[in-house]
Amino acid sequence: MEILCKKACSMGNGTSRLYSALAKTLNSSAASQHREYLESPDPEHLEPIDPKELLEECRAVLHSRPPRFQRDFVDLKTDCPSSHPPIRVMQWNILAQALGEGKDNFAQCPVEALKWEERKCLILEEILAYQPDILCLQEVDHYFDTFQPLLSRLGYRGTFFPKPWSPCLDVEHNNGPDGCALFFLQNRFKLVHSTNIRLTAMALKTNQVAIVQTLECKESSQQLCVAVTHLKARSGWEQFRSAQGCDLLRNLQNLTQGAKIPLIVCGDFNAEPTEDVYKNFASSSLNLSSAYKLLSPDGQSEPPYTSWKIRTSGEYRHTLDYIWYSKHSLSVRAALDLLTEEQIGASRLPSFNYPSDHLSLVCDFSFNNEPDGLS
Repeated sequence: MEILCKKACSMGNGTSRLYSALAKTLNSSAASQHREYLESPDPEHLEPIDPKELLEECRAVLHSRPPRFQRDFVDLKTDCPSSHPPIRVMQWNILAQALGEGKDNFAQCPVEALKWEERKCLILEEILAYQPDILCLQEVDHYFDTFQPLLSRLGYRGTFFPKPWSPCLDVEHNNGPDGCALFFLQNRFKLVHSTNIRLTAMALKTNQVAIVQTLECKESSQQLCVAVTHLKARSGWEQFRSAQGCDLLRNLQNLTQGAKIPLIVCGDFNAEPTEDVYKNFASSSLNLSSAYKLLSPDGQSEPPYTSWKIRTSGEYRHTLDYIWYSKHSLSVRAALDLLTEEQIGASRLPSFNYPSDHLSLVCDFSFNNEPDGLS
């Protein structure tokens, strides 16, 4: 802690404020005792942080690293003007720190690239660069000491639901269990209803979870249901993932009042589009479509990859991450393009440039039918 404070002081007052905010929470009882808080309490009355200022502070920490990759938004719908600002949604498996350092066996990633004090700034830099209204994360194992205290000062309200038997707990010097987190900007939404779901498969409770929240847009008074999940990993578990997906769909059917409330589902499904769980979401009565298909020339194909890594067991290039949306109620106005193979580089992910083995997905949505629409 003393070293951390000295480093902060050497970078100027702005960075000192950032690190003092983190330092206050590093030894908090919530983090150290691994308490399973299902929803964080109201944020403490801390001084708000200007996103631009925090972004500069992150860049100061990362000054010796290569700059962020440039990614551009692709406009997808310009023929339907909206009377309200679009809703920006970000989906991202950020890579649990304990797993990255202790279990994932990244063969080409330098150990220095995984240092938390810098990697967390890369994660924050990615979030701050796109400033989502709704942020859906998986593999979060630094919720209480990093993301909740900082994002609450940026105006977000957060909810965290850990895995019951997180593999992070098997790693020495872990920071508690990993899980899903859902954040939304309080100046754009108010919370109507929140549910935490431990997914079942074949009548058994599993280690995978979901958070589902119904939000009300303050500009339009329209409701929106948002879900974040992370399904079972690894080859050979396809039917297990399918059962988990069916359980989630059943819950979403009830929580959206039979698809009356528009729905966005973000997640690392650990499943290629050829798997049953993908097909079940695409054909469900909730009328869902996958947003990133719209980047393909025919609008029907998923990206070639959303995760690309080299482990000691081999190279893995897969499409696993999705943003599903109610296609009759919502329109995708823009989507953030993916990194190219050249940008990712021969050593793949994670790297000094990019903090996770999964790419972030970001989409701008608008409602198709607005009560206060343009006349």
